[in-house]
Amino acid sequence: MAKTPSTMLALGTPLPAFALRDYDGKVFDTKEINSCRALLVIFLCNHCPYVKHIAPTMARVTDTMLAEDGVYVVGINSNDVEKYPDDRPELMKVEAETQGYRFPYVFDATQGVAKAFQAACTPEFYLFDATLRLAYRGQFDGARPGNAIPPTGQDLLSAFEELIKGKSPSPDQLPSLGCNIKWKPGQEPRY
Repeated sequence: MAKTPSTMLALGTPLPAFALRDYDGKVFDTKEINSCRALLVIFLCNHCPYVKHIAPTMARVTDTMLAEDGVYVVGINSNDVEKYPDDRPELMKVEAETQGYRFPYVFDATQGVAKAFQAACTPEFYLFDATLRLAYRGQFDGARPGNAIPPTGQDLLSAFEELIKGKSPSPDQLPSLGCNIKWKPGQEPRY
């Protein structure tokens, strides 16, 4: 497992626009979000042990978020599926069903969306406010494989609860830590 921290994109950054297809060909397009209370973008994949460690809890936490009117959640897999075939789109469907993900789980075949977010690892979380400006980025919580801390989603949930109350989350945010995004040869970003 390569331990890679998130890059901590600047708070207040506008949402990078994207339109990506899920495993069934359905498109999630940010241009179709007319109004929202919050948007959570998660970079994840099927095979990463850091994602697998929190996946059941992440499914429950995102269900809590989706229960609020006007909240969107989308998961993005940007890994090179030629070198990492466990992350292929057809297996994303199996993973989503197995873990109970109710959010769209889309594939970033060009890896351009990951670069637009300056995403570096899986899992990595970006929470945008009603104006689609970045309000939180970083870790789900302090749980990691082997550290005996149970996954709760506390960091992400605290930021989300502040947003839903119309407040700004604390800027004291911790980076996520996980497997590096598996870049295609020649696509490795400079960040």
